[in-house]
Amino acid sequence: MSTAMNFGTKSFRPRPPDKGAFPLDHFGECKSFKETYMRCLRGNRFDSSRCRVETKEYLECRMDRQLMAKEPFEKLGFKDLEESEEENKAKL
Repeated sequence: MSTAMNFGTKSFRPRPPDKGAFPLDHFGECKSFKETYMRCLRGNRFDSSRCRVETKEYLECRMDRQLMAKEPFEKLGFKDLEESEEENKAKL
């Protein structure tokens, strides 16, 4: 019976998230981008794949204001948007 109550054999060791913690936007520096993204989600029945441009703009705002670590957008899943922006710039 004492073996059934032995909880100490494996201990839980918490670990930080892979990307780490990032500060909240207490001063609302990216609030307009967040609201645009939320409007897009509501307008598209919460299908986030249709709001990728807004997502990218929101993340870009957060990175520019040091509310999250700078990451290349291709690592965040926006490689196709980066390529289309480069193509549009080349056409001009």
